[in-house]
Amino acid sequence: MSPAEDTTTVRAAGCVLWRPVPGHPSPRLELCLVHRPKYDDWSHPKGKLKRGEDPLAGALREVAEETGYAAAPGAELPTVRYLADGRPKEVRYWSAAATTGAFTPSDEVDRILWLEPAAARARLTQPHDRTLVDALLATRPPGTTPCP
Repeated sequence: MSPAEDTTTVRAAGCVLWRPVPGHPSPRLELCLVHRPKYDDWSHPKGKLKRGEDPLAGALREVAEETGYAAAPGAELPTVRYLADGRPKEVRYWSAAATTGAFTPSDEVDRILWLEPAAARARLTQPHDRTLVDALLATRPPGTTPCP
């Protein structure tokens, strides 16, 4: 069987990473988007799971690897399913609050942006990533108020 004919589902996990807007008088939030130069796209941090890896553990590992931030997981968000290189891909997502860390560019992720939800929604490359912004906002992360 050639790789193009392989229909094994690729399992991945990621987070919609958020933090309170620094210096903002009301408790609003902003989201972290990653830029992947290989695809020239903007997305939420995510990646393939290692064999036998717990999906939440994998999501937090990917956040740390791609953004440099540790994260406190929150609510599970909708699972996204799509075809990637002809293979079905399933990505489980969680809401996650950024805790400590700092970004360092790499070959995989060369930039990150912290954007308020409306700007993040507009910057995301894939429509299925935009629905995750709405799902995060519906969870009302602790200490934040809804914003566009």
